[in-house]
Amino acid sequence: MAICKQLLPLLLVITAFAQEKSGVSAKNGEQIKVIRAGTLIDGSSAQPHRNQIIVIRGNRIEKVLPEQAAEAVPGGPGVEIIDLSRATVLPGLIDSHTHIFLQGEDPAEGGYDVQLLKYGLAYRAARATVSARRALEQGFTTIRDVETEGAGYGDVGIKRAIEQGYIPGPRIFASGRAISTTGGYPLEGYAPEIESTLPKGVQIIDGPVQARKAAREQLDNGVDWVKVYMTHRSWLDKQGNLVSQPTLTMEELKAIVDEVHGWKKKVACHVYNGEGLQRALDGGCDSLEHGLELTDANIAQMLKQGTWYVPTLSVYYSWWAPEDTPAGKRDRKRAAMHIISFQKAMKAGVKIAFGTDVGGFSWNDSIAQEFGRMVEFGMPPMSAIQAATSRAAELLDMQGELGVVAPGAYADIVAVSGDPLKDVNELKSVKFVMKDGKVFKNELQ
Repeated sequence: MAICKQLLPLLLVITAFAQEKSGVSAKNGEQIKVIRAGTLIDGSSAQPHRNQIIVIRGNRIEKVLPEQAAEAVPGGPGVEIIDLSRATVLPGLIDSHTHIFLQGEDPAEGGYDVQLLKYGLAYRAARATVSARRALEQGFTTIRDVETEGAGYGDVGIKRAIEQGYIPGPRIFASGRAISTTGGYPLEGYAPEIESTLPKGVQIIDGPVQARKAAREQLDNGVDWVKVYMTHRSWLDKQGNLVSQPTLTMEELKAIVDEVHGWKKKVACHVYNGEGLQRALDGGCDSLEHGLELTDANIAQMLKQGTWYVPTLSVYYSWWAPEDTPAGKRDRKRAAMHIISFQKAMKAGVKIAFGTDVGGFSWNDSIAQEFGRMVEFGMPPMSAIQAATSRAAELLDMQGELGVVAPGAYADIVAVSGDPLKDVNELKSVKFVMKDGKVFKNELQ
């Protein structure tokens, strides 16, 4: 039987691999897969590679080599060939800021409050299961879920169900409940007589003793990160400046950071601007989430301390209030200042990781819309991709294992039909998804 010329290099690679390993049949039940990548963006290199072969044993990448490196030798059974020769192949994408227990609720249908007041935990967990699958379908093989909004340690439970194979989903780095202070998180705005009886979206603390105890509780319940809210409400003052309410004091934050770092884990800090943002930096937060207004001094301190920036640009274009209202003016001011802060941080060399705040907008929307915003505001497409691959992996202390297509890394691989370096919106249409060496989705064969 004649062999298609286009497949010959791939077959040569397979047989060369077989010779080196004394036969390609799986050892200890490990499967061998060989991916032929037409174009490979490996997550760390400055330029893509053409016509590459990725050899996977079990759930790890064993080899990455050019097709022409193969030698013709006899082969054996046990290899699954995946032909992505007409596609662009990338590492599995990483979203560093998600909320699987939020669904971007329409304000007209109850907004945030309806989830805590009318939706039971079983119902919310069912929807979170769908959100997790939705992330994987879109090529996000890893997420950092930064709190459950009143659903306790639900993200830890979803993570466990995924790891044990009960449901499909991405790798999850979970943050559990998150922490804020009295007056620093919804539910709020109800009659004072019932305010104290209402649920809150986070764990409320007041004082450094309670702060440290909350951190210990959350760590003991299996969180990977601890999330704190360093600012809450925001508004415009009489001069049109953005003002944000600070929440935790320095003493409260330092107690949390000290405890979490003692467990060799990290603290993610929700911040908008002003005093709360400065406290986040002075208190030792590992990542700033959102960062709507970063001053030059803030950026210099981030560079000195190695603080990560997860800007979450797209979500600030959702649910704007009418333009002629105070809330509408605030919404537009936040978006405009955010662009400036992102551009300043990028120019200065601040460490930036991709994050979307999905859940703040619907999981039915494209998670990858964030790439378009990053590029629109000046980030080169390759840098935006690396922010969602190797750089996000570094944020998670998983460098070399996630976010790269390289020997030793987990076999988390995605592919698109076109070239995302020419049009980053190609990443809105991921056609192939492999997680942990297993193909979850393949629309290319």
